[in-house]
Amino acid sequence: MTQRLFTLLALILLLTCPALPKQKKPRIPDYVLHAETVIVAIEPDTGEPLDNPKANEQVRQNVERALTQWGRFRVVPDGQQSDLVVGLRIGNDKPVSPTMKGGPFDDNIRIGQRSQGPPLGGEPRPDTDGRGPHITNEVGPTPDSFSVYRGSVANAFGSSALWHYTAKDCLRAPEIKAVEEFRKAITDAEKSKTANTP
Repeated sequence: MTQRLFTLLALILLLTCPALPKQKKPRIPDYVLHAETVIVAIEPDTGEPLDNPKANEQVRQNVERALTQWGRFRVVPDGQQSDLVVGLRIGNDKPVSPTMKGGPFDDNIRIGQRSQGPPLGGEPRPDTDGRGPHITNEVGPTPDSFSVYRGSVANAFGSSALWHYTAKDCLRAPEIKAVEEFRKAITDAEKSKTANTP
């Protein structure tokens, strides 16, 4: 009896799986298709890995280089107006990853460069606990993430992402898979738009 019940449940599962909807790729809004300028920044409250203190800055430079080589957008420095803001967060594959927070990287300003306005996260965050830079732990393995936000707003990171991609090592050079996926998504959106134009 249990053998028949198990077989019946397996059959039902097999028949219903194809009926499940396929996951849609995130749609690229028209705003992104018309954008010309972009700022690349580390997501707010992202810690700097203690075992590689320049990791965030290196990833940021690599993504800026990949976007520049693509040629679709003009990369501008923080403090200027831009149509888009690309937010980056480096993942890790460790159960617990010690990071430094509260340093100059939290304000999204490149080393050696002066910002002409508040950081992308809005007004500068006050040091409420009085500790300044401090060590914290990020818990759990996480993938790299690449998020595209609307630029030219007071707090770009305070709104929902227009497009988002996460995958293990998708920000790793030399390929920068996240930029390639963004490029493919824009190409697909433009093809779809052209096909739907009468």
